[in-house]
Amino acid sequence: MNETKIINRLSAVGIIGNVVLVIFKLYAGLVGRSSAMVSDAVHSLSDVFATFVAFIGVRMSRKPADKNHPYGHDRFECLASLILGSVLLITGIGIGSNGVKTIVSGEYAAAAIPGGIALAAAVVSIVVKEGMFWYTRYYAKKLNSSAFMADAWHHRSDALSSIGSLIGIGGAMLGFPILDSLACIAICFCILKVGFDILKDAIDKLLDTSCDEAYEQELKDLILAQEGVQGLDVLHTRKFGNRIYIDAEIAADGSLTLHDAHEIAERVHDAVEEAHPGVSHIMIHVNPQTEA
Repeated sequence: MNETKIINRLSAVGIIGNVVLVIFKLYAGLVGRSSAMVSDAVHSLSDVFATFVAFIGVRMSRKPADKNHPYGHDRFECLASLILGSVLLITGIGIGSNGVKTIVSGEYAAAAIPGGIALAAAVVSIVVKEGMFWYTRYYAKKLNSSAFMADAWHHRSDALSSIGSLIGIGGAMLGFPILDSLACIAICFCILKVGFDILKDAIDKLLDTSCDEAYEQELKDLILAQEGVQGLDVLHTRKFGNRIYIDAEIAADGSLTLHDAHEIAERVHDAVEEAHPGVSHIMIHVNPQTEA
């Protein structure tokens, strides 16, 4: 299956699945008299928007490089992730504030006991959203897509919020109505945590953040293992969207011809890109090895 088909299928599954869940959960929340389930439905509604944004971001990022964008369009995925993370934060704050307001005002005491349909909706949501999480996560890894990975975690946050709804609704049915409102607050924290993580990852990639030490050490070992490389003077890495760019200065025998030095640089270049598919390009500069 090619990338375009995967992107289209992921988007269709996310949008259609969430629309069906929104309708069912909203109906169950209203009929079952559960504010937690209504909040859960709102969360699922944000998932529809999230999947659409992920779809646009991924499609735009796949556009080939052009004169005005010689490094490609990978950062469109970062922009999509920024939007997804922001939507999650806004959704979480809204849900949490409603729960706090209900508890502070004491309205929960007069609230009707949730019905069984609300409880059933929570169970269905947990199963469906967890399945969507694993499905989206699997293909996000294949595409190396941060936007679809963010969308996958959006599904997982919805599953977690449904667990909170299940506990709150069940507790309210057992005679503890405050638990329904407390569930809204628990849902809020789950959503905020996921939103914060998505935003942090997107901002790191937009700021050309370097790769972690373990990754750079692996690169160093690989480069130094290449024939003709006598040292590594400089190694800089940066994340550009979902791709990695590398600038390296290697040391080689100063008596080599330009042709031979170029061959060593090419060998390093090919070895790194073959071993690390996430590397979009590595620029190699050759320095003459000097005696200590």
